[in-house]
Order: sequence, then structure tokens, then C-alpha cells
Amino acid sequence: MSTTPVIEAQNLKILQDSKTILDNVNFALQKGENLIVTGASGVGKSILTRALAKKHYVLGTLSVNYDKENTALQPHTMLVEQRYSLKNRGNLTSGFYYQQRFNSSDVNDCYTVVEELSNISSDENEIEFLLSELKMTERKNAPVIQLSSGEHKRFQIIKALLQPTQIMLLDEPFIGLDKESRQKLYNIIDEKATAGTTFVIISGTHHAFPDSVTHVLELNANGHHRFETKEDYEPSELVNSFKINISNIDWQPAELEFENAIRIVNTSVRYGEKTILNHINWTVKKGEKWLLQGHNGAGKSTLLSLITGDNPQAYANEIYLFDKRRGRGESIWDVKKPIGFVSPEIFAYYDKNLSVHDAIACGLFDTMGLFKKMTDEQEAKVQEWIDVFHLQEVQKNRLSALSSGQQRLVLLANALVKNPPLLLLDEPCQGLDEVQTTAFVEMVDELCDKIDTTLLYISHYDNEIPTCIEQVLFLETGNPTIKERIKKASTILN
Repeated sequence: MSTTPVIEAQNLKILQDSKTILDNVNFALQKGENLIVTGASGVGKSILTRALAKKHYVLGTLSVNYDKENTALQPHTMLVEQRYSLKNRGNLTSGFYYQQRFNSSDVNDCYTVVEELSNISSDENEIEFLLSELKMTERKNAPVIQLSSGEHKRFQIIKALLQPTQIMLLDEPFIGLDKESRQKLYNIIDEKATAGTTFVIISGTHHAFPDSVTHVLELNANGHHRFETKEDYEPSELVNSFKINISNIDWQPAELEFENAIRIVNTSVRYGEKTILNHINWTVKKGEKWLLQGHNGAGKSTLLSLITGDNPQAYANEIYLFDKRRGRGESIWDVKKPIGFVSPEIFAYYDKNLSVHDAIACGLFDTMGLFKKMTDEQEAKVQEWIDVFHLQEVQKNRLSALSSGQQRLVLLANALVKNPPLLLLDEPCQGLDEVQTTAFVEMVDELCDKIDTTLLYISHYDNEIPTCIEQVLFLETGNPTIKERIKKASTILN
């Protein structure tokens, strides 16, 4: 039996834009071993997987050795990045925009789930098995652009698993998945690992590991990287140096007077024969704090799209925002002005060529580009939030040059910069490490206490839920159940 490692790194050094990201990294994986790569945000986890996929230049030695004799698996490395680039039927990746996923008449140029899967595999039984295991069977005829964040993640994983490669690199495959979907994915990874695939998985510090994982590579900003067996590994205590201080923010009282932030009356959303939301009746009073709960694809993000006006079916339903009936001649800018909004979908479609400064400033105008000259007061407000999220050193950098955690902080600042009376936070902690998540959740609690913001919050992890949450709207395949006065956030997801 060969003792040649499947993957080996010796004195590995990786630079980006002339800055050292990783230095003196050493590890080796033998056949049958699988690796979790973990560590704080920005330490180089994603860039390591890109290097393993030969998509980034490295110094030192990084070798990948395929078995060309004793396996039916392809001698190939498959990289599944955090977000899949949509392609139209002409195989082009450009031209898609955020609101398009809600326009039933505007998605015909996008492949359906089963069409994309059938393009890469003729094994119909395996396609149906994976769709069933990850609860995507009902969505197999949906255009890919219409998938929710969690559904999109599951689609990416299915597409990768249909290609029997010897090495599979998964960049944060568990984020955005509900608890049941995560466990299903653990089981599938274990089965594929038993069949011979070597997995390298980037995973945040608060996720469990699949049973097939044998080793952990912990990357640290100080250069003291650790490579250990899973049994020997104990996570390093993250230095709690990331603080979010909003005490210096100049909070301007909201000019908008209202009793009910949201009132939705007998509202339904359907695409063809598929019902996403079914006769929703729901009122959110000024200052209330709500959690939207439900499995991936239950309609949470669709419900938010009705509120923000991005979904055209908002105007065919009886919806009141700040005590005013939707669809009475207001512009989309009038709708968005009092709302701060963060979601994985917004993140996916945002222009990554914008600078950090300009991306935050866009929040003042509800645009995805900075098209107006700011006043001195607006400039000061942007700088306040740059300081709050510790982005001073990168404020001139493009979003694409930032780690995923820093990019999320930028878009959180974008949502908060105008001091909105209604805050919609859809999976706001995706991409943040444990310390950043704790600091952000504490900030949300403080913010809601200071200015009594009305809050709608979505998360699949109980450690990400602010303690200010009082009520829950639970969606099960589009049908609502209201749980009132949940006192402890830790009990909500049980």
C-alpha cells in the first residue's frame, strides 16, 4: 500500500495583493483521511481551498496525488465555493439581478434544478436519491435563480456529489442549512468518504464535524497553525478582541410615525402550481422583535421580499407598511427608505468591485452603486459605521479583496447606516466567526434597546439569536404559526 499522501503541504506560503495570508503551513493527508479547516474570519481558509484547486499561486510545496489505478473515482479535485455563479441557457453568468428570482415571468432564461443536474450526470437514480436526501425533490423543476439561500447551498452540494471525484473541497457547506439538512449532509459526506473521496471542508467554529473527519487544521492570524487528529483537537480560545461599540453613533430619531410596522392580510404567493406562502395574516407592531423560523424553503425570504417590495406579488396582496397600504402610488425607493435589510441573496448579487466605503454609503440611497454625491453629514455617518466595524484600514479596498466575514460586516453597516425604524436581518451572521457573531448579536440587543427598532430576524442557530427576541412566526411550507412571548432565545429552535 502506498504511503504517498493524497494532499501534502510543506512550508506553504500564500500571498494576496502582496500581503501574506498564510505562512509556514504544514500538513499531510493519507488515503482514507479527511480534513476540517477551521479558524477565525479572515485567516485564509477559503484561499487555501482555492490553492488546493490550483486557482491561486503558492510558495513552498503543495502537492495533490491522485490514485490512477485502484479507484473508479475521477483523478480530479472538485471545489464547491460559498456561492455558485448562475448561468443562463446561453451559458453566460452575467445579467442576473436580485429581484429577478421573484419574477415568475423573468426566469425562463435560467436552467431548472433538474436540468442543471442532468447536464452533468445521466444517473437518474443517484439524482433522485440526493434530491430526496437533501429534501429538494419538490424543487427539482424550479429555476435555480428562485432557490432560497439554504436550497441553493443544497443544490451546490448535490451537483458536486454527482461528480465522483477523488478530492472534494467544500467551502462552508453547512452555513444557511437548517439542523435537519446539516445532519443529512454529514451522513452523505460520510458515505462518499467511505467510497473513497477525500474531503477538505471549511467549517466555522460552531459547527459539528461529520464522523468521517479524521484531522483538523486550525489556521490562526498569528501564524501558529495547528494540524491534529480530531480526537486530539481542542479548539483554541478565540481572542475576544473584536468589539462593536455603538456608543458614539449619532442616533437621529425616526421621522416616521406609525403604530404597525407591518400588517399582512390573507396574503399568498404562488409560482405556477407551487404555493410558497399560504394565507398569511400577521401584524408586527412598532418596536416588536420577531424571529422568522422554518426549514429551508419554507418561505421566510419570500415573506421578507413582500415587505421590501422586491417581490411583484406584494402589490397583488393586502399589505400595509407603516400603517399605509402597499401599492398606492409609492415608488420602490419610498418603500425601501425606512428599511434596513441584509440577506444572503443581497450579498450574492452585490457588486464586489465597489469599495468598502462606497458599499456602505449605498445604504443611504438603497442602491447597489453610489450614484450621488454625499453631503458632509452623510459622509460622517458612513465613517461612523466604518469605525464601528473596524473597517478603517480596508475602506478603500474592493469588496472582492476582503474575507467573507469582512464583506458581511460591510453589508451589515450598509443596512444600519441610515438608522432604519425597521430592520430585516436574514441570516446576518453568515460568514462571521464566533467572536464576531457574539459581538454583533450583543450590538443588535443594544441597538434595539437604545432606539427601539422594530426587528425581524432569521437564523438557524440559537447562538445567533438576540435576547431581545420576543415572538416567533413559524413557517411550515408557507403556513404560519405564531408563538408569542418566547422569553429565552435558547429555547426557540428546540
